Amino acid sequence: MPALVLLVLVAACGRAPTDDILRGGVPANTNLHHSTGLPAESVRTVNRNDAGWRLIYRPHTAPAGAEQQAAHALCSLERKRVAQIVRLPLEAPYDDPGAAKIDVICA
Repeated sequence: MPALVLLVLVAACGRAPTDDILRGGVPANTNLHHSTGLPAESVRTVNRNDAGWRLIYRPHTAPAGAEQQAAHALCSLERKRVAQIVRLPLEAPYDDPGAAKIDVICA
């Protein structure tokens, strides 16, 4: 019986779903990989930064127009339009061969 009580207490201490909000008004529990609209195997990393959004993806497994599609989808989360897509070099291109990195600026 004490083990059952301990189990219930430990389970009750788990973190509740977050109500945190990212910059731009996007709920923190949003599945950003899925939100890009790109196939799961194409998306490596999605994050919100000061400029807007950063996306690292694999172009060879993504559909044509993937950058524009993902940029539009991410800016739509903030109810904004795409202002600019900036291609950036990877700091360590041999860590993920074939990957591409872009910053998406929304306005």
